Amino acid sequence: MKPDLFEAPDYYNLDELLTEEHKLVRDAARDWVKRDVSPIIEEYAQKAEFPKQIVKGLAEIGAFGPYIPEEYGGAGLDQISYGLIMQEIERGDSGVRSTASVQSSLVMYPIWKYGNEEQRKKYLPKLASGEWVGSFGLTEPDHGSNPGGMTTNFKDMGDHYLLNGAKMWISNAPFCEIAVVWAKDESGRIHGLIVERGMEGFSTPETHNKWSLRASATGELIFDNVKVPKENLLPNKSGLGAPLGCLDSARFGIAWGAIGAAMDCYDTALRYSKERMQFGKPIGQFQLQQKKLAEMITEITKAQLLAWRLGVMREAGTATSAQISMAKRNNVDMAINIAREARQMLGGMGITGEYSIMRHSMNLESVITYEGTHDIHLLITGLDITGLNAFK
Repeated sequence: MKPDLFEAPDYYNLDELLTEEHKLVRDAARDWVKRDVSPIIEEYAQKAEFPKQIVKGLAEIGAFGPYIPEEYGGAGLDQISYGLIMQEIERGDSGVRSTASVQSSLVMYPIWKYGNEEQRKKYLPKLASGEWVGSFGLTEPDHGSNPGGMTTNFKDMGDHYLLNGAKMWISNAPFCEIAVVWAKDESGRIHGLIVERGMEGFSTPETHNKWSLRASATGELIFDNVKVPKENLLPNKSGLGAPLGCLDSARFGIAWGAIGAAMDCYDTALRYSKERMQFGKPIGQFQLQQKKLAEMITEITKAQLLAWRLGVMREAGTATSAQISMAKRNNVDMAINIAREARQMLGGMGITGEYSIMRHSMNLESVITYEGTHDIHLLITGLDITGLNAFK
């Protein structure tokens, strides 16, 4: 087991833009990743298993709903703190960050924003503590980039709702205690429903044979005449804008998280370039290797500045969905390219589990697709700057 020697790059002294609280929060997450994630994550990725024992640690570092008010069990932190936690967790593994992102932005966020006080008090403390893990049901087998085309539906049966349909590619599904599920009512309007494990007709089969996010649990949510109590409907927002609002929060976290994966690949390649000898000198002394490293740190620095500025706007409530979309697309694209370049620098060693790079590279192949594909986010920016809708 190799020690975690990670040193975070900060070429433009971005730490000067952070408060002392930001740095304390980040460093606590970084220390936890070094102690509890790095030593085990390669083993769990190899055997395609989520390390459930880390859930408590995620809760302890505030990774579950860091911006949720303390009265509901959250840490009451700001948006930059949330981003920094996601950055550090994804530095460890994208799949672990996915678990935290889903819990925070896709389960706790809609209950906090769209739920009533009774729902907030019932669910949020248990989710914040890690006692419960949740999942988010939006994507369907036939509706990914077009979530508005969903067929999952519910009918008003008088004293309850009857839910039918299926969701696919759902993080945390195999072991979630609750799922925030988006479905159409009889008029075709989209609403959020809280579905609890144990409700008859609700099942969560696991998705196997993944080459990506192997240390994350992925599955389906299947609803076969599930009776959902009426008090489990999220009352304060409906329509497609409701789940998209959750995705804004999650995409913001991804924009930060991808930086963590890129930083880890860069740090690994930089250290290797100083140790690996060829033709009588370290490979870091060769021009092409220096070119790769120089381009990596440049792109990481640009992504850090983009994420920080977005965090300032998000905290002020001025960040638009399109601005969040741009950061998600840019930063994940940056990370996957750095992972590929870093893998080449390590040669054959780059594909082994002795180093983290190939795992990051495989994980990022999912991150660049989920919560809005690379191309869809490009079109969101195109729509925003031209006012012309390429989706229709």
